[in-house]
Order: sequence, then C-alpha cells, then structure tokens
Amino acid sequence: MSAITPSAQVRPGRNLKWAAAGLGAAAVGAWWMSDSAPYPYSQHRLLDLPLPFLTLRRLDGVLEARRSERVLEIGPGTGLQSLHVAPQVEQLDIVDVQQEMLDHVMCRAKERHIANIVPTLADAHQLPFADGTFDAAYLVTALGEIPDPVLTLSQLRRVLKPGGRLVVGEFFDRHQVRPAHLIGHAGAAGLRVSRFVGPAFAYYARLHPSTT
Repeated sequence: MSAITPSAQVRPGRNLKWAAAGLGAAAVGAWWMSDSAPYPYSQHRLLDLPLPFLTLRRLDGVLEARRSERVLEIGPGTGLQSLHVAPQVEQLDIVDVQQEMLDHVMCRAKERHIANIVPTLADAHQLPFADGTFDAAYLVTALGEIPDPVLTLSQLRRVLKPGGRLVVGEFFDRHQVRPAHLIGHAGAAGLRVSRFVGPAFAYYARLHPSTT
C-alpha cells in the first residue's frame, strides 16, 4: 500500500508532461549555448533533443509529403526529420556541408532498414541538382546558419518543380531567421510565404514559387 495519500500522488500522464517539458528546456539551453554555424558534428547528440513546437507531427501537417514524391532536405543534422520523412516518400535527398552528418544519418537509416535516402555533400549556395527536380524541400533550424539565406532560397526555388513547396522551420536562437525577415528573403528569392504555423519563436513556414 502506498504511503502517499491520493491527493499527493503524481499521475503518470503528468510525469510524462514534465519530462517532455524538461527535454524541451534542455534543448532550448543547448541551442543558446552554441554560437557556431553550421552546428558542429562534435555536438551532434544535442541535435536529437526535441525542440518545443517544431514537432514531427507539425512538420507533417505543413510539408504534406506524398508517397510518389522526391523531396530534398538541407542540413539534416543527425536525421531527426530525415528518418521520419523518408518512409513517406519515394526518395529523400539530404544535403549537408559536413560529411560526418551525412554518414551519421545513413548509418541510422541502415539500422532502421530505410533505403531511399540519398546523401550529397554540397553547399546550399550551389545545389548540384537540375532545375525542377524536387516536388518539395524543407530545412529545419538550418536557414539561419547559412551565410546567404537569399541565395539558398533562390537555389531551392530553382530545384523545385512548378507548384512545388518549401518548408522552413526556425527556432529562437542566435541564428534564427525571424518571420518578417523570412518574408523579405522569400520575396527576394522569387518565393512567397503562404502560411506560418506555431509561435514566432518556433515556427514552420510554407513557401511556394511566386507566380509573377
């Protein structure tokens, strides 16, 4: 028999909520403590911590990946999003400037028997793909770490098919691209922002090529 009175007992659901909140707070602290761009592989374990509001479920709702599509991810980190999106599409291409990150993702994909991820070591300022290659593209907490976000967005617009979609996820750290700045960068790159999801400090934005 428990020595704790019912009124003092903590429900399991409440424990889970507090644990999730603790992980989120740890992730926030980890991001603020780092001021390097791109995020170094030596600290890759921090990239597996979930960030508040930038959830995989919310990404699914904005990206709307389809089984027949070829999708591009810029800056996959350790594969938190890659391993989730890849099973939903025909092929997922991942691009990073750090070979260690690509190797890490591919190792994890092999462990999970995911065979449709294609890694490419490249700079997001000059994507090595033909025009109109991808149905969709996304980058999560990566755009603000790239020196020239407008050039990167222009490259992403180029490799998207007509009517393609781009999802940008940004979290409030030293490198965050604020929503107003994203709208400006998008316009300069020939893109338009069709929607924001989440608060300004941790949002997903969906963009499309401008028609004019």
